[in-house]
Amino acid sequence: MFEYEIQKLRQNELIREADARRLVRQVQRARRAARASAKNAGEDRVNPEGTSHYTRAA
Repeated sequence: MFEYEIQKLRQNELIREADARRLVRQVQRARRAARASAKNAGEDRVNPEGTSHYTRAA
């Protein structure tokens, strides 16, 4: 009976560890996707108001 309980504890520990690793991979994928979409969204005008901080050339 004692070996069975140890085995069940180990099994539960492995399941928790696998869940944690799965969650880390999921967060990494989400961050990567957010960076990629932010990179693509950042290809707009630098100055969104359309005004320039520099004077026009002569």
